[in-house]
Amino acid sequence: MSSQAKFKKDKEIIAEYETQVKEIRTQLVEQFKCLEQQSESRLQLLQDLQEFFRRKAEIELEYSRNLEKLAERFSSKIRSSREHHQFKKDQHLLSPVNCWYLVLTQTRRESRDHATLNDIFMNNVIVRLSQISEDVIRLFKKSKEIGLQMHEELLKVTNELYTVMKTYHMYHAESISAESKLKEAEKQEEKQFNKAGDISVNLLRHEDRPQRRSSVKKIEKMKEKRQAKYSENKLKCTKARNDYLLNLAATNAAVSKYYIHDVSDLIDCCDLGFHASLARTFRTYLSAEYNLETSRHEGLDIIENAVDNLDARSDKHTVMDMCNQVFCPPLKFDYQPHMGDEVCQVSAQQPVQTELLMRYHQLQSRLATLKIENEEVRKTLDATMQTLQDMLTVEDFDVSDAFQHSRSTESIKSAASETYMSKINIAKRRANQQETEMFYFTKFKEYLNGSNLITKLQAKHDLLKQTLGE
Repeated sequence: MSSQAKFKKDKEIIAEYETQVKEIRTQLVEQFKCLEQQSESRLQLLQDLQEFFRRKAEIELEYSRNLEKLAERFSSKIRSSREHHQFKKDQHLLSPVNCWYLVLTQTRRESRDHATLNDIFMNNVIVRLSQISEDVIRLFKKSKEIGLQMHEELLKVTNELYTVMKTYHMYHAESISAESKLKEAEKQEEKQFNKAGDISVNLLRHEDRPQRRSSVKKIEKMKEKRQAKYSENKLKCTKARNDYLLNLAATNAAVSKYYIHDVSDLIDCCDLGFHASLARTFRTYLSAEYNLETSRHEGLDIIENAVDNLDARSDKHTVMDMCNQVFCPPLKFDYQPHMGDEVCQVSAQQPVQTELLMRYHQLQSRLATLKIENEEVRKTLDATMQTLQDMLTVEDFDVSDAFQHSRSTESIKSAASETYMSKINIAKRRANQQETEMFYFTKFKEYLNGSNLITKLQAKHDLLKQTLGE
C-alpha cells in the first residue's frame, strides 16, 4: 500500500499526459477560431467600408449634379440679362456683380471636384477595398494550411513522446521484475549456504554429498541466469530512459518554439500586407478629401492620425493579449519517473557512453549543416519580405492631380480613371504581388521546417553535451 501511495501508477501518468495533450489540442483549435474570427471581422470591416464609400460616392455625384444645375440656372439667367451683354461689350463689371460671377464659378468648380471625388471613390477606393478582401481570404487560407501542418508536426512530436515514455515504462517494469527475481535467487543461495554451515560435512552420509553439490550448483546456475537477465533488462531500461529524456527535451523545445515564435510568425502571415494596403486606401481617401476642402483638415487630421497608427505589430500584440489564454505557452512536460525510478537524467555511463558520444557528434555535425542551410533560406525570406513590403508600401495614394482645374472640358471620369487605376497596371501589379507571395510562402514553409528540426536537434544536442561534459 505504501508503494502505491508513494509512486504514480501507469494509468495516472498516462491520464496526466493525455490531459496535457488534450489541453494543447484545445488551444490549437481555439487559435484557429481566433484567427478565423479576426479574418471575418476584417472582411466585415472591409464590406462596411465598401458600402460606406459606395453610398458616399452616390451622394457626392448627386451633390455635384445639383451644384451644376444651380450654377447653370443662374448662369443662363445672367446670359440673357442686359448686364451680361454690357459685360461682353466693354469687359467692365461692377464689383458686386463680379463677386456674383466668382460665386458661380466656384460653384461649378465645386461641382467638378465632387464629381471627381465620386470617381475616385467608385474606381479607386472601392476597388482597393475589394482587393484587400480578396487578399484577406487568400492569405488566411494559405496561413491556415501552414498552421495545420505545424499543428500536425506538434501533435506528432507529442505522440512520439508518448510512445517512448510507454517503452521506458515497460522496460523499467521488466527491470524491476528481473531485479526481484535476482534477489529471490540470492536469498535461496544464502539460505543454502546457511544450511551447509549448520550441518557438518562429516555427518552427511556419503550418498547425500553429490545431491547436496547438485543442489548448490543448480541454485548458482539459476542466480547467474537471473543476473544476466537483470543486466540485460537494466541496459534496455537505461537506453529507453535516455530516449525518453531526449524526446522530452525535444518536445518541450518544439512546443515552446511554436508558442513563442511560430504563432507570432503565423499571425504575421495572416496580416501580410493588410495594414499597408488599408493604409494606402485610407490615404487615397484622405488625399481626395484634403484637396477637396482644406477647411476640413481639422476633422480629417483625426482620421490621418488613426491611419498613421495602423501598425501590424501592435495589432498582433493586441490580439494575442486579448486571447492570452489561447496564445500563452503551456506548461512544459515534466519528467515522469516510473515506480520510484530515481534516475532523472540522461545516463552517460558504460555501456551507453560510447553510443551517446557518437550520437552527440552526429547531432553536432548535422546541426552545423542545417544551420547554414536554414540561414540561407532566412536571407532569401528576408529579401522576399522586403520586396513585398516595397510593393505594398508604394506611395500611389496622392490624387491631387485630379483637382488641378483648367478651362478644358475634358471628361472628368476619363481623367480620374486613367490617372489612378489603369487596368493594365493593376493586373501587372497584382500578378507580381501574388507571384512574390507564393515564393514567400514556399520559403517560409521551408524555413519553418528547417528551424523546427534545428530546435529539436539542438535540444537533444545540448542535453547530451551537458550529460557528456563536452
